[in-house]
Amino acid sequence: MIRLDWLNSLSEEAASIELLKCCGSQKWARRMGSSRPIGSFEELIQKADTIWLHLDRDDWLEAFRSHPKIGEHKAAAKVSTQSEGWSGQEQAGIHGAATQTLDELAKLNREYEEKFGFIFIVCATGKASEEMLAILKTRIGNDLETELPIAAREQAKITKIRLGKLLSRRSGT
Repeated sequence: MIRLDWLNSLSEEAASIELLKCCGSQKWARRMGSSRPIGSFEELIQKADTIWLHLDRDDWLEAFRSHPKIGEHKAAAKVSTQSEGWSGQEQAGIHGAATQTLDELAKLNREYEEKFGFIFIVCATGKASEEMLAILKTRIGNDLETELPIAAREQAKITKIRLGKLLSRRSGT
């Protein structure tokens, strides 16, 4: 069971710092920190989604920069050790991938970033490298107006998973 006592007991600033580990948008983290107390995990997820969807493009791009490219270890932005560790876990499907797959991912990651101006964001949890490559191949054909909302929805999925991890780590269960 996930308890919210710990998160609700933090100061607004401390809560924002913790929540930033789940989503790299400063504005999202501050708004989440100020929206407490939160009564249930479902309410937390609802608030996270609502706040996320009402942010602007720059806030979304800030969050994207807190992730390493698929197949890489370092994000463009400085992130917490916890966030870095979670990214590694989320990209576990890349470990042991064929060299050809890794090379193609790296090439398409560069092309994607050149085309859209931000890195390829996908909720990688539970996905094999070949699946991520197939998704990248599909999405690189989108235009910016189609792709940005898709990337934002993928970030929201990552945030939900990380909120669960953040609170599970603190729940004592």
